[in-house]
Amino acid sequence: MKKLLIANRGEIACRIIRTARRMGIATVAVYSEADAHAPHVAAADEAVLIGPAPARESYLLPEKILDAARTTGADAIHPGYGFLSENADFAEAVRKAGLVFVGPSDQAIRVMGLKDSAKTKMKAAGVPVTPGYMGDDQSLPRLERMAEMIGYPLLIKAVAGGGGKGMRPVNAKAEFTEALLAAKREAAAAFGNDGVMLEKLIARPRHVEVQIFGDRHGNVVHLFERDCSLQRRHQKVIEEAPAPGLSDELRHVLGIAAVTAGHAIGYENAGTVEFILDMDDRDENGDPKFYFMEMNTRLQVEHPVTEAITGQDLVEWQIRVARGEMLPLMQDAIECHGHAVEARLYAENPDKGFLPSTGTLSRLVFGDGARIDTGVQQGGEVTVHYDPMIAKVITHAPTREEALARLVAALDRTQVEGVTTNRGFLARLAAHPAFIAGEVDTGFIATHEASLFETEAPPPAVVAAAAAARPAASPEGPFARPFRLNLPPVSPAALWAEDGTEYRYAAGPAGIRLDGELQMPSRQAAIVPIEGGVEARLKGQTWRFLAENPAWAGHSAAGPSDGQIVAPMPGKLIGLFVKAGDSVRAGDRLAVLEAMKMEHRLTAPFDGTVELVSATAGTQVAEGALLVTLVHAEQEPRP
Repeated sequence: MKKLLIANRGEIACRIIRTARRMGIATVAVYSEADAHAPHVAAADEAVLIGPAPARESYLLPEKILDAARTTGADAIHPGYGFLSENADFAEAVRKAGLVFVGPSDQAIRVMGLKDSAKTKMKAAGVPVTPGYMGDDQSLPRLERMAEMIGYPLLIKAVAGGGGKGMRPVNAKAEFTEALLAAKREAAAAFGNDGVMLEKLIARPRHVEVQIFGDRHGNVVHLFERDCSLQRRHQKVIEEAPAPGLSDELRHVLGIAAVTAGHAIGYENAGTVEFILDMDDRDENGDPKFYFMEMNTRLQVEHPVTEAITGQDLVEWQIRVARGEMLPLMQDAIECHGHAVEARLYAENPDKGFLPSTGTLSRLVFGDGARIDTGVQQGGEVTVHYDPMIAKVITHAPTREEALARLVAALDRTQVEGVTTNRGFLARLAAHPAFIAGEVDTGFIATHEASLFETEAPPPAVVAAAAAARPAASPEGPFARPFRLNLPPVSPAALWAEDGTEYRYAAGPAGIRLDGELQMPSRQAAIVPIEGGVEARLKGQTWRFLAENPAWAGHSAAGPSDGQIVAPMPGKLIGLFVKAGDSVRAGDRLAVLEAMKMEHRLTAPFDGTVELVSATAGTQVAEGALLVTLVHAEQEPRP
């Protein structure tokens, strides 16, 4: 292997390029028109334009990728994750073209790519599978009958699915048809296959996966497990390795089950066997029962935590196996050291249902003490065309508690401006006492919702003191005179919280005198300069302190007009369910917007009447476009 083409973009393309360069392998990047100035393009030795911004016109076209390989003389292709990474036809086409595909065989991808055939294969190999229906008959009557047999609650899952797309929980018979049709629409849009399967819904599951590797010499090993239970909308938020709270016996059995799965299909290269642990159903040893869920026949987004605890470069392993070499290590030589945790930093708004955010990254600075895997840079764009991940923030330490503390500190010190992010939410999640205690399942975020989202709690005195003690970015900033223990006292000054609360302070050798009380500034709080003041962050909580009273500066907390339902992002309005004059109750469905291959349901915020419908179903709408106007039930609509 002399020249490797990476059939991907963003952070995973940058990640692969780093290892290839270290191994002395030349690299070729491919890019769409939207990615002309992306970091992965600059990092590669060569780059080839393959089409317009939409992935279906560029990154998802096998012939474009193969043409780029032929043009540049690449002799191997690495698919990364997403896009064509689990496309069996693409893997086959690469090998038929005489190139090395850095991944498993197309036969393995085909068997494991559909959840129903994968479960059938695993059941035959003796790996436990979740009870459910995996048949070819996809008619509504058949699926309704099978749902009755399985019983509610159950889960509808796209057979070709992943990332939560085409997945719907159903709690009662009355919800089944609508959920089924929505899952099929979403699956067809995301995967070109609307087939679904039905599963028993496990009420309190944990999501634990095992990293495996196989080579063409018949060897299969595992590199321990990862816990990916912290999820929202079935998408992973924080991952860690090893999984906390498992007995040694259960870890051993999970590893054996994963390796058995690999042997059953003659697996080569990197793969992840995913299991569901039923926390409410335990065996005679007290361990939760587990079931095979699916297998990802590629490198996972969360592979860095496995690299951290094993000290191995998994991309290097992939390349060596693809070249026909034996696995670098056999099972007995693979060791686990310490604990690692990864948080996915996204351009999204947790306070608005995690809706994606787009825009220019006007400022991007990452906190120290962490490994950062990113594919964007300051000045770059987060667009609607691709996944809005900004970076993966990874920390490793001797203990889980220390790894989490390092993660929180790195997130608190990360600065992103230009888009809304989940940075604070991630830090609050990693600092949550229940999570630190290992009380983890996939419903964790919903269970602890009240304490995970932004609160209006006043800042602790030590945080306000830290804000007063730190200077802003420039000497002319609002807090231009930094506090130092060896400096003489300065004249009293003031700063204001966003709600107008005034904090009068004076700095001296003994500390900060805040509103007459002596305080030592918190050393853990991160103080970040902002326009007109500073932002203080501690364990995901954020407080802004301004140099002027916000009332003087004309600050306003006014939000959007009450009752105006707007598009939260650009997308296609695939459903509009009300008309002018209709009465609605809080929570009623008003419209469904399709964006980023996901359906977003827009609901009534209160009981009222539809005054105006400003959009048409089936049309594209811009972010912020007015769709529906409501008036409260006690108000009369305007004529």
